[in-house]
Amino acid sequence: MCYIAGLTSILPSPTQTVEGLVVFTTLRQFQYSLSRTRTIATVANAEAGPVRVTPTSFIGKIITPIHALSIFVPPVTYILCVTFNRFAQPAWMQRMSLPDTYFKHENEVGLRVAACAATFMVIRFGARVLTHLGSQWHLIGRREKSRIIQTGPYAVVRHPLYTSALIQGLLFTLMTWSYAPLVGLGITTGASAVKVLVEEDLIMQDPAVVEEYRAYMQRVPARLVPFLW
Repeated sequence: MCYIAGLTSILPSPTQTVEGLVVFTTLRQFQYSLSRTRTIATVANAEAGPVRVTPTSFIGKIITPIHALSIFVPPVTYILCVTFNRFAQPAWMQRMSLPDTYFKHENEVGLRVAACAATFMVIRFGARVLTHLGSQWHLIGRREKSRIIQTGPYAVVRHPLYTSALIQGLLFTLMTWSYAPLVGLGITTGASAVKVLVEEDLIMQDPAVVEEYRAYMQRVPARLVPFLW
């Protein structure tokens, strides 16, 4: 709270304002992701049929839950802790703050606000990816009427949804100004790498699209990050 002439102002402090912005941005991302996923899942089931092939290995079965939890647990933890602490980071979270040796407080605030703005750009990017993916969306597996998506972001990397999740993990680290999200980001990165390999193995076992996918792999060699992997 702010104090003016000895009186408590009803206006939030600058710190509370920033934390509130981060909470709002994160909630908006959750709301969009869940509603868009629910919609596209319905469309995918109607247009491309149910998922007919899923992983059979132990790793293949557990990698999707691990991947999802690594993405959602850090933001949910942040929202709950900060909201119930009156829009202030609790002490344990403050102890994990990024160093402020090279940044003034104003610069830190500016970077956090910029990360929130960039998150809305990532949301739009994710929407574009889902638009191109369309009926081929799935948690992990191959649908009855499977085909290879090669347009839009899929012309740059083969798994742009996972690229989007990694970018958001980096932005969330700046938004919260904390090392804590890096733990989840590390798990997300490893899980994404494994999940990509599992998915591509399923595709290579599908005689209907295997040759097309081989040609696609040659044309688009990057799985997640252009020029790297």
